Amino acid sequence: MTDRVAERQMQFLYTLRSRGVTDARTLTAMEKIDRGVFIRGLFAERAYEDTPLPINCGQTISQPSIVGLMTQALEVQPRDKVLEVGTGSGYQAAVLSQLARRVYTIERHPRLVREAREIFTALDLTNITTIAGDGSHGLPDQAPFDRILVTAAAEDPPGPLLAQLKINGIMVLPVGQSDNVQSLIRVRRTETGLEYDELRPVRFVPLIEGLAQD
Repeated sequence: MTDRVAERQMQFLYTLRSRGVTDARTLTAMEKIDRGVFIRGLFAERAYEDTPLPINCGQTISQPSIVGLMTQALEVQPRDKVLEVGTGSGYQAAVLSQLARRVYTIERHPRLVREAREIFTALDLTNITTIAGDGSHGLPDQAPFDRILVTAAAEDPPGPLLAQLKINGIMVLPVGQSDNVQSLIRVRRTETGLEYDELRPVRFVPLIEGLAQD
């Protein structure tokens, strides 16, 4: 590792900590997964900034501190089976792959699925399954899940996803009716029902039903 890369990596981790990502396992996972691999073209030079960046299909890669905070809130355990809705660049799924036994990630843009698979193969991340499909319906064939992470905003937590969450499972997702007013929430399924925690304001692309034509 060159001095410049090492310095950039140290600054990256320092920024994460300063913005509330304090869980040691989450920080270690984010140290192992190089965000630069997931950003191509014009914005590659900005991969280590704490900012969202454009990717193909009109989507974005979330800012690292939000990835860290969502991952931390999910409290992933080593034996967990995780569902991610909204693969995007694949960066979030790659981070989760360092923490969970198995990650299923679903994306409505086939092009993004192809690109993420190529990166996962190159990084030898063998515990991720990437699927082109409508994430709002989850993945009934593989349910139930210990953890569910949604990287697009819905007005309310989608019923099909809640139904696929195990007892004692956790789901983290943005909810809100517009681009301007969204909250990151954590939902815990207990023996007696659902418990909700509001974590922080966020801005995500909307959760859209159906498979994209690209």
